Amino acid sequence: MKKTYTFLVTSNRKGETKSFTLSSSVLKLGFVVVVAAVVLISAMMIDYVGLLLQASENKRLKAQNTSLKRQFEVVETNVKDLENALERVKGFSQKLKLITDIDSNDRAIELDLGRKGKEDSSALNQDVSEFKTEGIKEGNDNQMLGSSPQDIKAGELLRLELNNYKTLSIRVRQDLKTTKLQEQGVLDLYNKLSQQSSVLKSTPTIKPAKGWYTAKFGYRNDPFSGKPVMHQGVEIAAPEGSPIVAPADGVVSYIGYDNNDGKVLTIDHGYGLKTTYSHNSQIFVEMGQKVKRKEMIAAVGSTGRSPSPHLYYEVRIHGVPVDPINFILEEE
Repeated sequence: MKKTYTFLVTSNRKGETKSFTLSSSVLKLGFVVVVAAVVLISAMMIDYVGLLLQASENKRLKAQNTSLKRQFEVVETNVKDLENALERVKGFSQKLKLITDIDSNDRAIELDLGRKGKEDSSALNQDVSEFKTEGIKEGNDNQMLGSSPQDIKAGELLRLELNNYKTLSIRVRQDLKTTKLQEQGVLDLYNKLSQQSSVLKSTPTIKPAKGWYTAKFGYRNDPFSGKPVMHQGVEIAAPEGSPIVAPADGVVSYIGYDNNDGKVLTIDHGYGLKTTYSHNSQIFVEMGQKVKRKEMIAAVGSTGRSPSPHLYYEVRIHGVPVDPINFILEEE
């Protein structure tokens, strides 16, 4: 005979009594079910708390990653500004080298960067190692964040940021090397120019008129004939009567009129350098007069064969026309 248990339930109001009879096997099963339910609920609670903690950690890491990304963008902007500044310095130095006949250091820069490529690689690995110790470990990003799709995506983003850091690190190191080499080049130029101050004063380094370039040095189609011709200077468009200034010290060596070039003025700067100004409306200097840099010498016009007011500006070295833009260090 199976062992049973009877439970009596009484009511205080009506005095009724109800009884329940359960076998021992049912009670054992019920006990097992209750224990299992308690264990399951406990496991679910622990997992839920873990998810809450993981979500909080992911939120913190996401905020940190956003902050790092903003800082990275700021640094990248600064690097771009540095690179633009280096390009301007490079162009400025090249013009000075052309003017002072100093050999270019571009080859030296190229060789230096090539020779030190391995140093960049080893130094970069050291930088990446230091970067990892700050909390971003390549290859373990998913373990750090969990294994959910969102966490895996976060790990990929972290690896992407690490790759961006590597690229930025290389750019910064190359820019630093270039800066040092450019600095040395500028110092060489300074020493050279210090010994050639009279040459520099006689070198046409400023734009002779305020305006915009409408034709540059080289071959172009003639505006009247339409045929290709060698343009031996540059054209600077400006309003009628705009001032034309001497781009360097010199002596007025020619004043005249030409059917094509109109009123023409030439300044001899010495050292084989001469500059010519055509289509002037007025000329304010005289033959043999000494002029200083930025001294007003003429006014823009359209005399001669000219479709509109502009200055036709030439630079010649020992009679050979060269591109005036190569000499211009100060635009306005």
